[in-house]
Amino acid sequence: MVSNTLITASLRFQQWMANEALPLWMSRGMVPQKNCHYERLTANGEPDLQSSTRVRVQARQAFAFASAYSRGWAPEGQSLAVQLCEFIEQNARHPQAAGGYVHLMDSEWNIADHKQDLYDHAFYLLAFAWLYKITGDAIYLDRAESLQSWLDDTFGSLVGGWLEGDYEASARRQNPHMHLFESYMSLYEATEQAHWLARAGEVFALFQTRFFDAEHQVLREFFDENWQPHPDTGNIIEPGHMVEWVWLLRWYGRLSGRDVSKWADTLYQKAYEIGFAPSGLMFDDINIDGSARANSKRSWPLTEVIKANIAQANAGHKECEARAGEAINTLFTYYLDAASVAGSWIDQRGADDEVINDFAPASTLYHLMVACTEAVDYCAANVQRSI
Repeated sequence: MVSNTLITASLRFQQWMANEALPLWMSRGMVPQKNCHYERLTANGEPDLQSSTRVRVQARQAFAFASAYSRGWAPEGQSLAVQLCEFIEQNARHPQAAGGYVHLMDSEWNIADHKQDLYDHAFYLLAFAWLYKITGDAIYLDRAESLQSWLDDTFGSLVGGWLEGDYEASARRQNPHMHLFESYMSLYEATEQAHWLARAGEVFALFQTRFFDAEHQVLREFFDENWQPHPDTGNIIEPGHMVEWVWLLRWYGRLSGRDVSKWADTLYQKAYEIGFAPSGLMFDDINIDGSARANSKRSWPLTEVIKANIAQANAGHKECEARAGEAINTLFTYYLDAASVAGSWIDQRGADDEVINDFAPASTLYHLMVACTEAVDYCAANVQRSI
């Protein structure tokens, strides 16, 4: 039997997503007459009209709306997702480069930063995967193939992975590669084309050989140009990414047939040892020895805790069901119910769990949507199986 804690929490999460969050962000989050999305909402639920907007927000919202549409939670989700992707195509293509997209637009929707960033581009691939999934339109596969070719030709690295972008970076990061891993698996599931799974395998190899630190049992974040731990920032650890990799590794294991347990179990256990405050919130970052840094806690790491526990439960660790339910309840207590507007969220809490950032970044909807659907799908599959 599925944990009652998880069943109850997942139902609550689904109702909040479908009835509160999606209606808010699909209406107040969209820019009138522009077919694009605001960067964030203020604490009172109004668009922040002064903020610049990262172009990747359009892609992340396109993913969230497409996912909602695919489940029948938002009939308008398909058209909004298409609009957002077309906004990117028409307004954010790099004006000089032969491919790729710019980084930032100002409050008037003019290009403010022409930088091409690898992390951003991972989410364009994710959006293309989901737009193909819900529309069947091959144009999105063409865009994915074209963008991947551009990344390979322009930012491919002789020592593995891809460069940070078309700018001088202080360090190489695992984070963009983590999201490429996600996007490649999404493209493989949408198309059943083996070359996308092979791409995921390239990132998995980087994880095995560079990102995962077997001695300390952690995920490293920052590296020099040869994928060695960065001399200045190499000992900074993000527990949220450790549990996010648990979910990704289990996903890759299902698709590839590879046994990923030794990495997934190790990261999961270590994250629970060093990653949490007494309240159950997860630290944004810590030192490699587990000692504290700023003690801040954003909302998104808890969504990754939910996903990791669902992934572990699917792998046979049934005690993780209750932990997933508890994490959903903690998310509501500190971030979702704490917001002044239904369907919004608090972004970040401080050392004493006090609110230190009450803006609601639109990009967080991506994290919340995946956590919600993972929990809902797990309950649906396992409750049915036990009947």
